[in-house]
Amino acid sequence: MDTDLQRDEARYKAQGFGNEMGIVGKVGLLLVDFVNGFADPQAFGGGNIPQAIARSTTLLAHARRLGWAVAHTRIVFADDGADANIFSLKVPTMLGLTEHNPASAIVAELAPEPGEYVVRKTVPSAFSGTPLAAWFVTHGVQTVVVAGCVTSGCVRASVLDAMQAGFRPVVVSDCVGDRAIGPHEANLFDMAQKCGDVLDLDTLLSRLPNH
Repeated sequence: MDTDLQRDEARYKAQGFGNEMGIVGKVGLLLVDFVNGFADPQAFGGGNIPQAIARSTTLLAHARRLGWAVAHTRIVFADDGADANIFSLKVPTMLGLTEHNPASAIVAELAPEPGEYVVRKTVPSAFSGTPLAAWFVTHGVQTVVVAGCVTSGCVRASVLDAMQAGFRPVVVSDCVGDRAIGPHEANLFDMAQKCGDVLDLDTLLSRLPNH
């Protein structure tokens, strides 16, 4: 392990960060923005997003077999840009992700099935301004397993808001991806210290009942 990383981990641990919250109660799955535009390196993709999509097919199959509440998110702006906001001011190309633009459609490998909730949003967090928290509560969810992209953006925002809403977030490290690896790794470290548990898929599955 890198010496600087060891030093950082030791400092955080000494200050009381990084405790595991564990998997408690009913589990829900949140798949953040696994859409065609983020799978395309010529649009919003790149980095390790393709690998995260491929790995998430296994995660989604397990979630369905175990009967978890499954939610997907898409960024969807109005066709005429009437709902443009500060996020789209910072990243104007996001305004092109409209309802019928194929770039906003969920990738075929992870396409929702009937009964799975598709959240449409115009900001990074899956929870901000959406009914997602209430939907998870209605399904009795206490632990939210999170996959998606990008790690440093919409995943991070959703994990933070999940924690603030009273859920226990579990970030699946090999099922989240980013267009750049540096931000991906830095945000996995930071989320593990402050707002969620970070496990790879094999470790997560080994800890689940009836896995």
